[in-house]
Amino acid sequence: MSQIPFRIQRCLVVAFSVAIGLPGRTEASEQDDFFERKIRPVLVDHCYECHAGEADVIQGGLRLDDPRAMLEGGDSGAAVMPGDPDKSLLLAAIRYDDGLEMPPEGPLGDEVVRDFETWIRLGAVDPRQSVPSQLSRPASNEIDWKEARESWAYRSPRRTAPPRTSNAHWSETAIDPFVLARLESEGLSPNPQAEKSEFIRRVSFDLTGLPPTPSEAEAFLLDERPDAKRRLIERLLASPAHAEHWARMWLDVARYAEDQAHKVGNNDSLTYPNAYYYRDWVIAALADDMPYDDFVRLQLAADLINPSDAPSHLALGFIGLGPKYYRRNSPEVMADEWEDRIDTVTRGLLGLTVACARCHDHKYDPITMADYYGLAGVFASTEMFNRPIDDSVETQKGQSKDPKQAVHIVRDGKPQDVDLMIRGDVNNKGPLIERRFLQVFGEPMKPLKQGSGRADLAEAIVDRENPLTARVIVNRIWGQFFGRPLVTTPSNFGALGSPPSHPELLDDLAVRFMDQGWSIKWLQREIVLSAAYGQSSDIDPHKISIDPENALIWRVPRRRLSIEAFRDALLFVSGRLEQRVGGESMQPDDPESRRRTLYSEVSRMDLNPLLARFDFPDPNSHSAKRFETTTPLQKLFLLNAPFLVNQADELAKRLESFGGSRQAKIEHAYQLLWSRDPTTHEVALGEAFVSSEDSEGVWSQYAQALLISNEMFMVD
Repeated sequence: MSQIPFRIQRCLVVAFSVAIGLPGRTEASEQDDFFERKIRPVLVDHCYECHAGEADVIQGGLRLDDPRAMLEGGDSGAAVMPGDPDKSLLLAAIRYDDGLEMPPEGPLGDEVVRDFETWIRLGAVDPRQSVPSQLSRPASNEIDWKEARESWAYRSPRRTAPPRTSNAHWSETAIDPFVLARLESEGLSPNPQAEKSEFIRRVSFDLTGLPPTPSEAEAFLLDERPDAKRRLIERLLASPAHAEHWARMWLDVARYAEDQAHKVGNNDSLTYPNAYYYRDWVIAALADDMPYDDFVRLQLAADLINPSDAPSHLALGFIGLGPKYYRRNSPEVMADEWEDRIDTVTRGLLGLTVACARCHDHKYDPITMADYYGLAGVFASTEMFNRPIDDSVETQKGQSKDPKQAVHIVRDGKPQDVDLMIRGDVNNKGPLIERRFLQVFGEPMKPLKQGSGRADLAEAIVDRENPLTARVIVNRIWGQFFGRPLVTTPSNFGALGSPPSHPELLDDLAVRFMDQGWSIKWLQREIVLSAAYGQSSDIDPHKISIDPENALIWRVPRRRLSIEAFRDALLFVSGRLEQRVGGESMQPDDPESRRRTLYSEVSRMDLNPLLARFDFPDPNSHSAKRFETTTPLQKLFLLNAPFLVNQADELAKRLESFGGSRQAKIEHAYQLLWSRDPTTHEVALGEAFVSSEDSEGVWSQYAQALLISNEMFMVD
C-alpha cells in the first residue's frame, strides 16, 4: 500500500470493503420489449432478404431469423456473443469494421449500432427463443376481443372486502389485511415492527430523499403520543423536499433530458436549454398534490384544456422534451418520433408496450397495428414548439429563433390521420387509420378527433373506466416504498409482464386512490402508515427459505440508495446542501455544487459520468425502473473523487467544531449520518483512528471512511 496516498490508506483501513449492493438483473420482459422495438425491425428490413430461411440462398450460411441459428452462426462463426459486443461478428458487420460491411447498401447509422451494442451487452435476449409458444397468438393474428378483455389487466379494478386474518390487531391501514392474509396462507407471519430510529430514517429517505437531522430523530424517539408516526409523516409530506424527491420518479417515466443523442457541429437547435421549466412544473404539481388525473391531462393537452393559462402549458414538456432528430419532416424521422411519443405515453401511463405494434400486430398482447397508427395520427397532428419565454424574444412563425430563449412544448398542427405502414416501412403504405384509442378498451372505440386528438386521448387515459391508469401509478409508487412493485414489470401489464403478487390489494388501492381524488399524498400516507411498511428488515432464515424474493412482504427489504439520495445525503450531513427549490441545472460532480441531485443536467448525448456510473437511467427512452450494478469505477469514485473528498472535509469541519470530547464528536457523527448512537466498539475504533500520531487531516480521513461505508448507501 506504500504507493497509495496516505489519506486513502486510512480510509481503506476503516472501510476495507465498500459493498454498495448486489448487481441488478434486467427484467426479461424489458429486454424482450427492447428487442421487439429496436432489433427485430432492423433485422427484418435489412437482413432477412439474404439471411433468413425464405431466402433463395442463405448468404454465408448465416440465418438471422432464427435465434439458435444466429448464435451458432454461419461460415464465419457465431454472429452474436451475448454479453460481449466486441466479439460479435454481427455488430462488427454493421459497424463496418474489419472488412465486414453489412448491409451492403450502406451503414445503418450510429443510433442503430448503439442499440445493437446495448442489446448484446445486456445478454442478447431474443423473445423468439425465450417466450413460451403458448403465449403467442395463432399465425392468423385473429384476436378474440371478448377473451382478451378477460385478462386481469383489462378488467376494471374493484373494491374487495378486507380478508379475515387470525391477527386483526396487527393491521394499521386497509392495506394490511391483504398482506397478512397472503402471509398466513403460506404459513408465514410478518416481521416485528422496526425500531423507531430505523423507521424515521427509512420514512425520511422514502418521502423526502434526505435523512432526518439528529434533533428530528430525537424528537420522534421521545414522542410517546399514539399519533407520533402520523405527525412525522404529515411533516415530511408537507416538506418541499418531498416534491423534489418524488419528481425524480416521474422524470424517469417521462425520459426527461435537455438535449439529443446527436449534434451536428455547433448546431444546438434541437437542444432544450430551458428544460428545467418542465422539471419545476412537476415539482410544483407534486407539492400541491395535484390530482393525478389532472397531472396527466395537463401533460398531454394543457394548451387545449386551459388555452389562456400559459404557466400550465409548461406541463407539455412531457411530450415536447422528447427525442428530436435532424432532417425535420422526413417521413422516416417523423415516424421514429411518433414511436417515441407512443412508447412513452403507453408504457408510462398504461403499462402497455404499444410501440411493439409499429411493424406488426403485437405478438402477445391484444394490440394491433391499427391501434398503433390510430395513436400515431395524434402525434402526427402535433408539432414541437419553442415557445418564447416572454414578449421580448425574437420570433419566426411564432417560435423563438434561439432555443435559449424558449420553453420546449408542443402545439396542434394540421389534424391528420396516417396510413398504416406495412412492416413499419414509411414507403409501403396500407389503409388510412382514423385517430382512435385502443380497441381492447371497448367498442365502439373512442375517437380522438378534437384538433390533434390530444385532449381526447388524455380523457380516454384518465377515464375512471380505464382499467390500467390508476393501477399503473399505484404500482409504481408502491415499488418506491417496498423496493418491489406488486407487478414487477411496472411498464408492462401485458402477457409478457408479471401478474400482480397481490391482485386484490392492487385493485383495492387503485379504486380507493381514485375515490380519494387521485391524491398521490393520500396514497403515500396510506402506505407508510401501514403495519406492512413498518416492519423491520431483519432476515428470518425460515421465512427466506419459503419466500426468498419477499414477494409476500414479510419484511421491508434493506435497500440501496439511489445516486440522488446518496449524493444529497453527503451534502446534507456535511452541512452544505442548498435547499433552494427549482431553477437551472448544474453538474453533480462539481465539487462546489451544493444543489440537490435532481437539478443535474441530463444529457442524452453525454450523460454526466457521476450519474452514469451509479445507474442513472438512459434518458433516451422511458425508464420502467432503476437497475443496480456494482463496479470498480464506483469504488474509485468513492476514494478519489474531488466531490466526495470535499464533502468529507466539510463533515470533518462540522465534527471538529462540535463541542466536547472525541467520543462526543464520534457520537455526533453517527447521529448525523445514521440517526443512531454508535456501539462501544464503534466508538473505540473511531477514537483509535483519530488519536493516531499523525493527526494531520485525520478527521477528514475518518469522515471519508464513514461516508463511503456500507451503511451510508443503505436504508433499513
